[in-house]
Amino acid sequence: MAWSTRELADLAGTTVNTVRHYHRLGLLAEPDRRYNGYKQYRTEHLVALLRIRRLVDLGVPLAQVGDVGTDRLTATEALREVDAELEAKIERLQEARSAIATILRAEAPADTPAGFEVAGSRLSSADSSMIHLYSRLYDEESLVDLREIVTHDEDPVGAEIDRLPADADEQTRRELAERLAPSLAQNLRDYPWLRDPGDRLTRGEEATRDTVVEAMHAVYNPAQLEVLARASILAHAMVADD
Repeated sequence: MAWSTRELADLAGTTVNTVRHYHRLGLLAEPDRRYNGYKQYRTEHLVALLRIRRLVDLGVPLAQVGDVGTDRLTATEALREVDAELEAKIERLQEARSAIATILRAEAPADTPAGFEVAGSRLSSADSSMIHLYSRLYDEESLVDLREIVTHDEDPVGAEIDRLPADADEQTRRELAERLAPSLAQNLRDYPWLRDPGDRLTRGEEATRDTVVEAMHAVYNPAQLEVLARASILAHAMVADD
């Protein structure tokens, strides 16, 4: 029994281009040709192709298929590597599914920062942007604390600051800063590292400071920045007076 390239590909559940690719890589031997020049594949070619497809389906890289198919020790090592990669991939997929479930349940934006899904619907676009940035600047222990802060923050003043126009009057800015300061002060008491986060940074202090300042000027308008700065000064003064 002999088959053409297309017939061989159909039998193996693959494509003609894939068969040709395996020839180019030297994984599949070239068959004899008929008098008219057409390839003539036989059972050994089909079996070899099916073996290659099996290894590929298991996740063995094409670059290793040849060695894996001929060396039992190499095959064992390769399969263990593939298994470890699959285990890690499954873990990432399970984490992604869990995050998606939380996002859907909380009706949060799809791009809510990882770990903040529960509070995602309450985060403004600016706050979400800053948290994304913090996830690259602070260590995991710090992010756990930030999640606690954000998750339990029910102070309505935050929503008012989110809506604050750039041309807000002086009295409005001052009042918002005074209302925000107590909750900021409490965070400083509950999480002392916020006063001096140097040991919690994953980048240098100067680089982190410059990055945060630039980002804040990009995502908050001038009135919001002034309120946040005033509230921070007031909060630190409250804690200093304790």
